[in-house]
Amino acid sequence: MHPHKPHYDRHAGTAENKEFIKRISRQRIDPPAVPGGISAADLIDSAFLSYNGGRMREGCQLYAQRMLAPDCTVGLALSGALTPAGLGMSCLVPLVEAGFIDWIISTGANLYHDTHYALGMDLYQAGPSLPDLELRENQVIRIYDIVFDYENLLGTDKFYRTLLRGEAFQQTFSTAEFHNLVGKYLNEREQQTGVKGKSLLAAAYRAGVPIYTSSPGDSSIGMNIAALQLEGSKLNLDPFRDVNQTAGIVWEAKATGGTSGVFILGGGSPKNFMLQTEPQIQEVLGLAESGHDYFLQFTDARPDTGGLSGATPSEAMTWGKVDPDKLPGTVTCYVDSTIALPLISAYALTLVKPRPHKRYIDKLPELTRKLNAKYAEVRKERGE
Repeated sequence: MHPHKPHYDRHAGTAENKEFIKRISRQRIDPPAVPGGISAADLIDSAFLSYNGGRMREGCQLYAQRMLAPDCTVGLALSGALTPAGLGMSCLVPLVEAGFIDWIISTGANLYHDTHYALGMDLYQAGPSLPDLELRENQVIRIYDIVFDYENLLGTDKFYRTLLRGEAFQQTFSTAEFHNLVGKYLNEREQQTGVKGKSLLAAAYRAGVPIYTSSPGDSSIGMNIAALQLEGSKLNLDPFRDVNQTAGIVWEAKATGGTSGVFILGGGSPKNFMLQTEPQIQEVLGLAESGHDYFLQFTDARPDTGGLSGATPSEAMTWGKVDPDKLPGTVTCYVDSTIALPLISAYALTLVKPRPHKRYIDKLPELTRKLNAKYAEVRKERGE
């Protein structure tokens, strides 16, 4: 035997080994056979045990048991083409109506395509292998395995240009204020056409849920606003107002003794804009805070490429985005959002009673005023 190499007797210490395994384990793997007719919630709890199935179960439990506590403010970051796939009406609208989402940051594309449904336009599920040249020749638009008539785009563009020429839109908005006003008109359209429950923008208006867009020019809604500016429109979106309002929402949640949870579908700009609320509060404004309490992300992005979409919650902790004492309250599951969102929606809606709507859209001026008052105190202390 080498004198410096320790010897491990694999037959010794069996009792100690078992105790060690118990300390690091959560449960013994001994699931029941999956029966026919089982609910999604029961299936997740009983059969989603390991690998990304295990992370899926942990994510569902984190969301239902901790993030949906009455005092937790839940922010949703939404990227990827989810609303054209029907996930707005099937999952996001029910979650908003149940009070399970308190504020949202979305790509503009999700909100633009959401509008098709409020206007009664049709999209169709097809297949991934389609003759794209023939589609173009027949004026058919494709989003992977979703197809729809080019007229949907032209009709939605016309709707936005007509609506936004109205007097009510001739001012400067945060993107949440803008989307709330759009949602008001889409809600009225849903009532007229009898298609209530199809539009996320309309549902958010009814529930008082602010919806921000981190890159307002990066969508067809922004493109139509740009065209209206060429006409002399006074409509303007102020992204810096967004920064202060979103920081105000998180500050209010934490300063009043509650918690803040982030629910991230995909990654990209919405993820960063949601998480940067904490560095804005701590680093820039100089207020005493420690980070979001809960972090739940469904993503297919890898962390080793250095991209934000795949950045882990422990990495976010180094920026002050996640409270280091709350890292056990974080889950990253590497799965397509189109798989994860229906599952977690069914899980939460089955097991958790609806929560009262926090209606942050009605409180944005007051939240910004409170944040400004605390920042004024810090500036005075700094002598600025």
